[in-house]
Amino acid sequence: MDPLVAKGVDLIRESEKTLVFTGAGLSTESGIPDFRSPGGVWDKYDPSDFYFQKFLSDEKAREKYWEMSSEFYQGMKDAVPNRAHLAIAELEGKGKLLAIVTQNVDRLHHKAGNSPDKIIEIHGTTFSVSCLSCKKGYDRDEIEERLRSGIKVPHCDDCSGILKPDTISFGQAMPEDKMAQSLAHARTCDLCIVLGSSLVVYPAASVPIQAVEAGAKLMIINRDETPLDPHAALTIHDSVAKILGQIMVKLLH
Repeated sequence: MDPLVAKGVDLIRESEKTLVFTGAGLSTESGIPDFRSPGGVWDKYDPSDFYFQKFLSDEKAREKYWEMSSEFYQGMKDAVPNRAHLAIAELEGKGKLLAIVTQNVDRLHHKAGNSPDKIIEIHGTTFSVSCLSCKKGYDRDEIEERLRSGIKVPHCDDCSGILKPDTISFGQAMPEDKMAQSLAHARTCDLCIVLGSSLVVYPAASVPIQAVEAGAKLMIINRDETPLDPHAALTIHDSVAKILGQIMVKLLH
């Protein structure tokens, strides 16, 4: 067995409360494009067009936002969990999983079979839409129907307020309850596994930092280096699906 994989097996085997922290590098292996990587969403669109204050104040910005978001949603809607998502579900099945804190908005942890109460979507989800005024919620596909019918900027049926997918935009406040819950888990876990995250987006990246500061061991599986690599008990720069899949095969047999 690869010694790095063996080390990963040992770390999970010794853990009783594993916190999993996932980023875009997990979803790219299910065919969902990364925003930041070459060929990603920000190669086609200018991120400065999508700041929250601009979305609130400018109808044209909202039109451009919905164009980008709808294109992104169509690619995400039919994506299926990869081997790493299924491995995390297996981790829950073994009674090891404390929680998943995910930066991803694609619901693939739900599709993989993890319990919804174990999943904290720290950047929200693209699968639902809410009115920013009265908070009325909508299923995303209902709003997509309106966009396909020619409506460029959908509005709330009840109050005519601004509708927005339930994702966190640049300049938009993070959900305080989800951040607090994530940091509480970070303080109580004994192992934090980072999967497919560059760990440069804050405040989300403060979650694994908090785990390390509280004494948890850190495992990082990511194609590229991260700022927390020097603090990790194990770092593997490779495919998340491949490596976590190999670790779980050894754990389960």
